[in-house]
Amino acid sequence: MKAKSLPKGGEADATEIRIGISTCLLGKKVRYDGGHKRDCYLMEVLGPHVRFVPVCPEVEMGLGTPREAIRLVRIPDGWKLEGVRSRTDHTPAMEKYARTTMRRLEKQDLCGYILKKGSPSCGMERVKVYTEGGMPSKSGRGVYAGILIERIPLLPVEEEGRLNDAKLRENFLERVFAYRRMKTLFTGRWKPGDLVRFHTREKLNLMAHDPQKYRALGKLVAEAGKAPRAILRADYEEAFMTALRKIATVRKNTNVLQHAQGHLKKLLTSVEKKELADLIQDYRLGLVPLVVPVTLLRHHVRIHDVEYLAGQTYLEPHPKELMLRNHG
Repeated sequence: MKAKSLPKGGEADATEIRIGISTCLLGKKVRYDGGHKRDCYLMEVLGPHVRFVPVCPEVEMGLGTPREAIRLVRIPDGWKLEGVRSRTDHTPAMEKYARTTMRRLEKQDLCGYILKKGSPSCGMERVKVYTEGGMPSKSGRGVYAGILIERIPLLPVEEEGRLNDAKLRENFLERVFAYRRMKTLFTGRWKPGDLVRFHTREKLNLMAHDPQKYRALGKLVAEAGKAPRAILRADYEEAFMTALRKIATVRKNTNVLQHAQGHLKKLLTSVEKKELADLIQDYRLGLVPLVVPVTLLRHHVRIHDVEYLAGQTYLEPHPKELMLRNHG
């Protein structure tokens, strides 16, 4: 499959899911040794559902391919980006490049970003930091990655290595699609009533991640008509994305499923109620993945036309082809 990407400076359709990505993960030979780190899941499974925006900071700031390897080196107030042999300090150039690139990326309306694990420029966490004559410690963050996270703090960001963990992959991509929904809400001249409707649709989703933050958001929305719109938007965006960073656990998902089941109790036969309850219990015990009770729940919602549940993004927060809820 050929990955989709945007030209530099391009502004595309706002309905697209655009994800920034380290270029080497798309199979491009931009690594210091002239190689690549093509990721099959990203290219073949996720790729058809998103538009990738590739970035290789080292190449784009002028280091070329192949090139001298670089690393993070400890200094009194943090670390610097240094050539392994030449000891050239690339920190100022990388910081300048990163800040310029952030302005370009903000125009491209990203919904997420996937970084290369362990990279001294792109690594999100546990990047090796060297000391003079000492063993490296995995305590650093890539220079480019640090500026990205600082400049766009609510943007879902993850490393490709951590996406091998099914729960982390589900959490990241769920945040990506939620970020797009949130950005769509606040596009144009939105009204407090639009926020109320959005929050209602996200209720079960938020409950599965952070019930406490869900309640706080409810109070914020209840006062929606009283606060200045800019402040309301900023407060809601931060709380919404912070809530979704928490992993949706089996216990919280079970509570959400049982809550949804309560909206069907007057519509299902005793046999149907038992079947759904048994599947929820099987999920709680780890006998079936989340997709199983959710699929049956969606079936009953569709058959009985339960408007409240039909509008809940929890039932289909991302394309089913990604199979994010199929893990145990």
